[in-house]
Amino acid sequence: MLQIAPPPPKLQGVPVTGGGADVRPVIPAVRTPPVWRELLLIAFFYAAYMATRVILDDPDGPQAAFRNALRILDWERAAGLDVELGLNRMLLEHQWLATAANLFYLSAHFVVTIGVVAWLYRSRPLHYAWLRTGIMAATGLALIGFWLFPLAPPRFLPEHGFVDPVVFFDTPGLYSSGASTAMSNQYAAMPSMHAGWALWCGIALALLGRAWWVRTLGVLYPVVTVLVIMATANHYVLDAVAGAAVILLATGASWLVHLRRRGGRAPV
Repeated sequence: MLQIAPPPPKLQGVPVTGGGADVRPVIPAVRTPPVWRELLLIAFFYAAYMATRVILDDPDGPQAAFRNALRILDWERAAGLDVELGLNRMLLEHQWLATAANLFYLSAHFVVTIGVVAWLYRSRPLHYAWLRTGIMAATGLALIGFWLFPLAPPRFLPEHGFVDPVVFFDTPGLYSSGASTAMSNQYAAMPSMHAGWALWCGIALALLGRAWWVRTLGVLYPVVTVLVIMATANHYVLDAVAGAAVILLATGASWLVHLRRRGGRAPV
């Protein structure tokens, strides 16, 4: 009796060309996580971040934070990086600019970051997961930095010429209310996650934005943020460098893991 062999099974991701099969690895589909889960994850992580900043306050009190501040100033002066005081004095010459900088420091850190997260989730699902993991891992690393290296910001050093523009001009600011001051560890300046989160937003916008103005915003936003955090006497140059390094390390590692899961093929 004539035996007819069954047809071979169809292989996903194996296009047939010219009589031969070009076998390619099957790339797992990317599914955007449920929005409710992401919102809970972000809310939980940020609550833990804020709580840990207080809980991990140095047991030695602010003394260690002020000692480290003097070390930072000495290191920056030796390297010629101490530009914070000059920026602070320039800002104080223009009240309207100081007010704008205070409001920027108060709001952009949260508003822009949340906006970019929402944009990635809705419009760039192939890139959302690894970028989200990157910023969360970087923030977790920052908590270790806050614990191991408590640091008083420049605005706490009036004897070195620094002036807090929020107090000087009596404008709204991140630490202008008693509630925000009580709930925050103000000796958690190293690394600067204002700089780190801004760089993360910039990377996402510059790499994934299609409109020229979105990519331009991705370049300008981290630069403006770094200038603001130093001119308002909230951070040192080395804080911003450390914040950028933490973001690049965590986001780069997250990208490599994501790439490996996709069989070495970068999402488009």
